[in-house]
Amino acid sequence: MPVATGTKTATTKGAPRRRGEGQWALGYREPLNKNEENKRNDDGLNVRQRIIDIYSRYGFDSIDPADLRGRFRWYGLYTQRRPGIDGGKTAILEPEELDDRYFMMRIRIDGGQLDHDRLRVIADVSRRYARGTADVTDRQNIQLHWIEIENVPAIWEALESVGLSTTEACGDTPRVMLGCPLAGIDAGEIIDATPEIDEIGARYIGDPAFSNLPRKFKSSISGCAAQCAVHEINDVAFAGVLDGDGEPGYDLWVGGGLSTNPMIGQRLGTFVRPGQVPEVWAGVAGLFRDYGYRRLRHRARIKFLVADWGPERFREVLEKEYLGYALPDGPAPAPPRGGVRDHVGVHPQRDGRYYVGFAPTVGRLSADALDVIADLAARYGSGRVRTTAEQKMVILDVPEASTGDLVAGLAAAGLPANPTAFRRHMMACTGIEFCKLAIVETKQRASDLIGELERRLPGFDAPVTINVNGCPNSCARIQTADIGLKGSLVTGPDGRQVEGFQVHLGGSLNGGDGTSSGFGRKLRGLKTTADELPDYVERVLRRFQAAREPGESFAAWTARADEGDLS
Repeated sequence: MPVATGTKTATTKGAPRRRGEGQWALGYREPLNKNEENKRNDDGLNVRQRIIDIYSRYGFDSIDPADLRGRFRWYGLYTQRRPGIDGGKTAILEPEELDDRYFMMRIRIDGGQLDHDRLRVIADVSRRYARGTADVTDRQNIQLHWIEIENVPAIWEALESVGLSTTEACGDTPRVMLGCPLAGIDAGEIIDATPEIDEIGARYIGDPAFSNLPRKFKSSISGCAAQCAVHEINDVAFAGVLDGDGEPGYDLWVGGGLSTNPMIGQRLGTFVRPGQVPEVWAGVAGLFRDYGYRRLRHRARIKFLVADWGPERFREVLEKEYLGYALPDGPAPAPPRGGVRDHVGVHPQRDGRYYVGFAPTVGRLSADALDVIADLAARYGSGRVRTTAEQKMVILDVPEASTGDLVAGLAAAGLPANPTAFRRHMMACTGIEFCKLAIVETKQRASDLIGELERRLPGFDAPVTINVNGCPNSCARIQTADIGLKGSLVTGPDGRQVEGFQVHLGGSLNGGDGTSSGFGRKLRGLKTTADELPDYVERVLRRFQAAREPGESFAAWTARADEGDLS
């Protein structure tokens, strides 16, 4: 049986004793920073009742600061950025100076699983309590804005009536689990991971055994042959494989992540059978809880532990101390099918029906758009809808005869199923409009960039990903994009500081086993102002078009291009 609860007191023998990193398993239980102290004082899960009984009744000014900027995250709540504060003040002002009296709310959608009823409820909540806002994230969540604390209990009641919640959507917890939106219907999938995602959710999400991890804990569980759930950059990931006998199961990865210290996850070389996934997941989460670094906040992600230990030691501790048995060796995932790791367009399902993937502009929707999607899904399909890890959506179970009408209905709503390459392959984080960490505006900049590139480069069809991020934290995965744009302040033509972007070029996650995956080139001084961004991207893409060899990807071209061609 897995030893997923309870704290370890031993470590692997022979390892040199290092300076205490706050690892519980080594006896370092005393909190070493304010975050750890707050978590010790009270479990983040306990804030729910205070929101219901106190804060929603007495308003924003009644909220304890430790709850406001800490434990609220355990239920998907962050204060928004106060309007009118420019990016130059992001790192200067105190949190209370940045806080608005409204909240962003993140709705947890494991595996991206939605349907007509859930969409209707989210649309109603958005319209009544969030000024009609709704953003699909690159972790398959939906985010709302302008939430007032007085309305949170009513929102929870509405969401929970259709099986949704905001529990552990943020915080030092197991956050939403990525999964393939086509799980169970794709004729080419290796294995349907839906049962594993559902069981982990039922058994462990909201469990106090995992509600105080050193930092956030991101999971990916998918049998998708296109590898749309980006297993390489999650804290823990189960990627579908076939063993030597053709049995479907999972290859286990740990320690992936981006932000300011990006790392590709590492294979443990194991074969995990479907029935083992929940206890292996719990074993990895428990190991992270007990051995993860808690002394320095910026080193508290599991990727730092994996980098220090290596996959062999991590596997040994997992098997001996948390599982109580050895996992068999297994194969690495095959290269992703098709090269493009999304599900946009009209494609057949295994049952003879079709799915239709479509592209909201950089994930931005509205209450009205959600209602339209719900109506179309019910009219032309079974009502089932999925979000993707690329800020897109998919309607399932459409009879072939209805695909044309559905595509037309989506297009009329501004949700194309045959988008241009720029609209299909562009993502953007929340940005300075709402985020307290952001330095620049993102959503509108990205939307404007799509329009400009469509006008300037009609017919461009290479799958070049362009990811726009408002700060260095890489919520929009800038290091793994063909063109990654990191928000920063840059010097404009008149010598003043203006909004702009540090440019990363040639990132890729197309290696399957990680051998061809890598982060983009960050050339010294390669920056652009926000106003000059369309000119820069057009210039680089035209050079790529002129110089690329047959079948050559943008990432491959940037690896061999002269720096002058990339500036």
